[in-house]
Parts: sequence; structure tokens; C-alpha cells
Amino acid sequence: MQRIRKNDMVKIIAGNHKGKTGKILACFPKKDRVIVEGVNFIKKHTRPTQDNPKGGIIEKEAAIHVSNVQLMHNNDVVKVGYKNLKDGSKVRYSKKTGEVIDSI
Repeated sequence: MQRIRKNDMVKIIAGNHKGKTGKILACFPKKDRVIVEGVNFIKKHTRPTQDNPKGGIIEKEAAIHVSNVQLMHNNDVVKVGYKNLKDGSKVRYSKKTGEVIDSI
């Protein structure tokens, strides 16, 4: 189970983009990688197709390792924990404040 999910706001804590924030666009749990909006751009050379008749060079976000990002909750970086509530549901919560982030 992964502590970071799609559409979470995260802060980059290591690497060339340290300090930047962005939204998670995609998660790859088997590879322990995530794609963060506006971070780690690569240039991809594309050949002409019917959709893109000119082809050319496209810039897009590349995946970074999940250990290099930390979840932001209420504009503050937090560590994520899991706990079971009395009604039997499992939730993610902030270890810093104890607030429930969302249910699983």
C-alpha cells in the first residue's frame, strides 16, 4: 500500500527540484515512482503521426522516486500513517497533527 496517491499535493524533498511543490499526476506502485506536475521535465522526440503531423520535440514530466516526495496537508509537509476507525474503515492520517487526511 502506498502512502502517496494520485491528486495529492506533494513537496519535493531531494534532488534537482528540491523545494518545489506539485500535484501527483500518476503513481506506479510496483516501480515506487510518481509523476509530479511541473517537475522533472524530459524532452521526447516524436515522429510525425496523423494526430501530430509535424512531429518534433515534446517536453513532458518524467517519473521520480517516491522517496523524494513528501505529502502536504494544509500547506505543511506531514508523515502519513494508517489507522482503523471504530466503524471498521481504514484511513490515512497526519502523524504530525493526528488529523484524518482521507479514507481508503
